[in-house]
Amino acid sequence: MIALTTEQIEQRISQLGEWFHNLDLKGVRTAPHHFLGDYPAVKWRGFEHAIPRDLSGKSVLDIGCNAGFYSMEMKKRGARRVLGIDSDNDYLEQARFAAEVSGLDIEVRQCSVYDVGKLGERFDLVLFMGVLYHLRHPLLALDLLHEHVVGDTLVFQSLMRGSSETAAFERDYPFTETQIFEDPRFPRMYFIEHDYSHDCTNWWIPNLACAEAMLRSAGFEPVDHPEAEVFICKRVEIRPMEPNAVYPARRRNAE
Repeated sequence: MIALTTEQIEQRISQLGEWFHNLDLKGVRTAPHHFLGDYPAVKWRGFEHAIPRDLSGKSVLDIGCNAGFYSMEMKKRGARRVLGIDSDNDYLEQARFAAEVSGLDIEVRQCSVYDVGKLGERFDLVLFMGVLYHLRHPLLALDLLHEHVVGDTLVFQSLMRGSSETAAFERDYPFTETQIFEDPRFPRMYFIEHDYSHDCTNWWIPNLACAEAMLRSAGFEPVDHPEAEVFICKRVEIRPMEPNAVYPARRRNAE
């Protein structure tokens, strides 16, 4: 922990640019006028009960850690090791400062979700919060998480739009079937060609059924849905794709 005055903390917060996480650093708020309110604390309160209170001995990877809110919450719960990664170094500088002021020992590293294989290890708990809809290749990212870094549990959250209902659909349909695609409960992704909410990094936004289906397809079985946008998933074994295939075989859960 570093000993700084309130004025010094305020000055450093300002120097580190615009913050997306509204953190409380010794009584100083980093984003007091956030358009989502006290974010992400307000989101956290909706699903924190679904995360073990005691993470002693556990390793945690926080993907897209931003200024480190969730990384620090995991450390507060006693996680043995917490690594936060983000592709934006400005956010990582914020996370470093926030952890130092808060006296929490977390690691941060610049790394894209597409490069998680370079980490060379699996983690007991992986947080994948608010990342999917910022990716041009979201299913690839989930596949990489399954292949390289998730050891047991994935905590997933995504912005969602469209229907919040799900339905049971058949595993297969004839080529002539078209009506199912008119059902708003059918899994679907909305493609953002330009901007959404003044943000050019918003690319794909799923409905609820699509988020669930993508998780299952990538080898993550949802076991809890504690908050509207959050899923707690267990990693399950799946058959690998055929190597070097132009159209790889659809992956199935191992029998």
